[in-house]
Amino acid sequence: MTSQVVDASSPIGLIAAGGVMPFAVADSLRARGIQPVLFALKGACDPVAVERFRHHWISVGQVGRAMKLFRAENCRDLVFIGTLVRPALSEIRLDWVTLRVLGRVWAAFRGGDDHLLSGIGRILEQDGFRMVGIRDVAPDLLVPEGCLTRTMPGENAAADIVRGREVLRALSPFDIGQAAVVIDGHVVGVEDIEGTDGLLARVARLRKEGRIRAKASRGVLVKAPKSGQDLRFDLPTVGPRTVEGAAAAELAGIAVVAGNTIVVEPQAMIEKADAAGLFVTGLPA
Repeated sequence: MTSQVVDASSPIGLIAAGGVMPFAVADSLRARGIQPVLFALKGACDPVAVERFRHHWISVGQVGRAMKLFRAENCRDLVFIGTLVRPALSEIRLDWVTLRVLGRVWAAFRGGDDHLLSGIGRILEQDGFRMVGIRDVAPDLLVPEGCLTRTMPGENAAADIVRGREVLRALSPFDIGQAAVVIDGHVVGVEDIEGTDGLLARVARLRKEGRIRAKASRGVLVKAPKSGQDLRFDLPTVGPRTVEGAAAAELAGIAVVAGNTIVVEPQAMIEKADAAGLFVTGLPA
């Protein structure tokens, strides 16, 4: 999907879930003279950090209330951003508008995370809003192409990167995850509901238990969007915590798809990688 031109004269609505990314996007918009309005999801968005911005609190399932707020703030362009634990349908507080579109909401919940977000996005777009992505509103937060660190991937790491991308392409139709760890050509783990941090912790544990016998500083964490994924939603993310996890897992480095991966605290991430002797590289899309 090609990038869309956003209207810089109107506020951008950020449907803000957990983590630091909603605030990084809001700061990026402010730096370019665009007004962000955060629609903070209860139970997910940081209640302290959100106070720096114009914001409203909404609950998952309150589609009608959310739409009224979007219109009141003149936010035609909307962005989903942040981490969100998928709620059970029984936990969702439904309003009348949500009840009217409950069939479509149920259909969205039956798929994986990408299916869920794109499904909810379609419901909003059918009501006149436009869903845009990080590439449209904050391209400065995306990983550039090329190696970002002093350490470069060697021949073994390059082969592991190729295998990792093959694995992720093969898994894409199942909407499982966006990351895999490959060590000396062996796929030792793929991302599941635990996320990337959980995957790296699992690899670290397997090394400690002797289940993975490869030498330290071998293997790569590879992250990529799913094939055919709507790139407005749920892009892969890396940051200092990813580097810490890769170091604990005794990997050689991290490889992500440039232009389609969000980077959290890039300077801190690079400094941690350099200190640990890991590489972080942006792959051609």
